[in-house]
Amino acid sequence: MEINGSSAIITGGASGLGEATARKLATDGVRVTVFDRNEARAKEVVAEIGANANFIAGDVTDPDDCQKAVDQAADGGNLRIVVNCAGTGWVGRVINRDGSPHELGMFQFIQTLNVIGTFNVMTRAASAMATIEPQANGERGVIVNTASVAAFDGQIGQLAYSASKGAIVGMTLPAARDLAVVGIRVLAIAPGLFDTPLLAMLPDEARDALAQSVNFPKRLGDPAEFGELVAHIAKNSYLNAEVIRLDGGIRMPPK
Repeated sequence: MEINGSSAIITGGASGLGEATARKLATDGVRVTVFDRNEARAKEVVAEIGANANFIAGDVTDPDDCQKAVDQAADGGNLRIVVNCAGTGWVGRVINRDGSPHELGMFQFIQTLNVIGTFNVMTRAASAMATIEPQANGERGVIVNTASVAAFDGQIGQLAYSASKGAIVGMTLPAARDLAVVGIRVLAIAPGLFDTPLLAMLPDEARDALAQSVNFPKRLGDPAEFGELVAHIAKNSYLNAEVIRLDGGIRMPPK
C-alpha cells in the first residue's frame, strides 16, 4: 500500500510504542492523529513531529471520544492506517496470598481499556475507511492492534493482562475476514520487553536482568523498532490476518 499522503490514527500516541509509531509514520509522509488521554504530552509530541501531526485528547473507552478522534483523522477522506497502542497492565493472581479472590473491578478495568478500547477505535475507524476510494489493488487500509507475548506466555500474576491481550489475538482473524470485502487488512503485533516509560521506572539492575532474558539480541526492544514494523505492515499488502511477535525470541518464564 502506498502510505505517503495518507492519514493515520494512533491511540496511545503520546508515549512509548504509540509515540514511536507516530514519529515513524510521519517521516514516511503520513498525516498522523495522536489520540491520547495525556493532552499535555500529546501536544508536545505533535509539536516535535511538526506539520504532519495533530492531536485529540480523549479516552478509548468512551465511544463518543473515539468517534470524534476517528472523524478528525478521517477529515479529508484518506484515513488508511489505524494503530491501537493504548492500554495498560495489572498484577494480580487468581487468588491472593491470603486466599482472597482476584479483584473483579481491576479485571474488568483491564478488559475495558485494552479490549473494549481497541474494539471501539477499530470498528469506528473501519466504518470510515470503508467509504474511501481504494488504491489500485483494491486496498483501502490497514488496522494494526497491539497484543503482547503475554497472550501466549502469561506469567504468574498476569491473569487480567494476558486475558486482554489474548482477546486482541483472537479478534485478528475474524476482523480480517470481516473487512476483506472492503479491502481493509487487520494484523496484531505482540511485543516483548520494550524500553517504554513503564519499564523506565524500574532500577537499572532490574532492567538489565530483563534484557538478559531475551534470546537475542540481549537488550530491551527499542520502540522505534515497533514503529518500523507498523510502517512495513502498512506498506506490505500481502501481510494480513496475522499476529507477529516482536520479541527478540523471548519466551517468558512463569515469573
